[in-house]
Amino acid sequence: MFRYGDGDASVTKAAGRDLDRECGVARSPGHPFYERLNELLDAEKFDVFVEGLCRKFYAPAMGRPGLVPGVYFRSLLIGYFEGIDSERDIAWRLADSLALRQFVRIGITESTPDHSTISRTRRLIDVETHREVFGWVLGLLADRGLLKGKRVGIDATTLEASAAMRSIVRRDTGESYEEFLTGLAKASGIKTPTREQLTRLDRRRKKRTSNKEWMSPTDPDARVTKMKDGRTHLAHKAEHAVDLDSGAVVALTLQEADKGDTTTLNQTLCEAGEAVAELVFREADQRPDATPKVHIRGIEEMVADKGYHSGAAVERVKSYKVRSYIPEKQQKGRRNWEGKAGQQRAVYENRRRVQGNYGKSLLRRRGELVERSFVHCYDTGGMRRTHLRKHNNILKRQLIHVAGFNLSLIFRKLLGAGTPREWRNLGGVLFMFIVSLFQRGQRPIRPCRPLMARSKANRAATRPPLAYSESCRNFAA
Repeated sequence: MFRYGDGDASVTKAAGRDLDRECGVARSPGHPFYERLNELLDAEKFDVFVEGLCRKFYAPAMGRPGLVPGVYFRSLLIGYFEGIDSERDIAWRLADSLALRQFVRIGITESTPDHSTISRTRRLIDVETHREVFGWVLGLLADRGLLKGKRVGIDATTLEASAAMRSIVRRDTGESYEEFLTGLAKASGIKTPTREQLTRLDRRRKKRTSNKEWMSPTDPDARVTKMKDGRTHLAHKAEHAVDLDSGAVVALTLQEADKGDTTTLNQTLCEAGEAVAELVFREADQRPDATPKVHIRGIEEMVADKGYHSGAAVERVKSYKVRSYIPEKQQKGRRNWEGKAGQQRAVYENRRRVQGNYGKSLLRRRGELVERSFVHCYDTGGMRRTHLRKHNNILKRQLIHVAGFNLSLIFRKLLGAGTPREWRNLGGVLFMFIVSLFQRGQRPIRPCRPLMARSKANRAATRPPLAYSESCRNFAA
């Protein structure tokens, strides 16, 4: 069907369908959402772009690679649009669905890639290539006026790691948690401690699972943290920078879950600034005479929640020539600003901005758009629990996953639906709307109430007949 190095993927986009037609295999009508998505990718020459990026990862003398770059990145997009969490489930869904076969251009007589092929291709292609594909999708949003880049909101959430708490070991000795408790029990005089005695001994200890002392042997990047539902688990920290004018994710980072928000803010804000600057240069090269759609001065305003507030963080944001809108935590007593004149000025300026009406509106918008990206990408998108280990592997999948979320913004503007499930629900909503209109026409006409207030006796005596009065529903229609 496809041989790597042919140069132009457009000549092979119907190869799978032609092979099915030659073999006399019945074809599926396909899914209209994925057909429109392929039309968009073909119009923007997505396959040619990713082939050029991935050419360096394949040996020129080896011929056809195990998985075509266009098929690989489409497979990861399926993970977002179908809400699939693991690569194994993506491979199974791809082999089971005729519509998804047509989306990735694999004929019914050909075998789809299994999860080991997808995993091997992911390990072969580096993080920077995945980041370039993410930036390519941002370029599509900028071309359609769906990304401004002037105001961004930053927030973080936790992703459950693919590692169990019972598997943690000590960093210094390599002992498991149970072996460590057994040693403490024997040192306290219990020669053969039972499970109940170990549990009782563990409850009396303070700071039982400090990240400085314990680690996961299977995923060293995971950290012990408290999840939003109250459970203690090994997790990672995902941080988004979202454009507050469109809801698009401009930049994302994956970091240790035990790092504070004031520590991780710098990296996420810098990556967002670099992404917006690249889009500005891209517009200047492609359309030098047209009106710019991306803010040419880059990011000017940054909004975050209370967890990101500190004197050093606010001063650092100000040094980037970015206005911050970060609510303050409640302080006990007066703060000591001795030797911190720069932080004092930055904090006071930030306080005045937050207390204004414009600052309050930005905080409300941040809570709406940033949390929405978390829900779509991780809850309904299926990546709240990661099935991969180490940050490099997780970030590769996460970049394409969030790129699918950005693509959905285009389709919400064009079609009114950003995912296949939302497309299916629109049909049910339209049907119920038509049924409600039909039922409304069958209801009996009720008279309008008199406009002037009267007493109950006068109202009963002077009420006009039903045939003479007009219906309020006629006015509404």
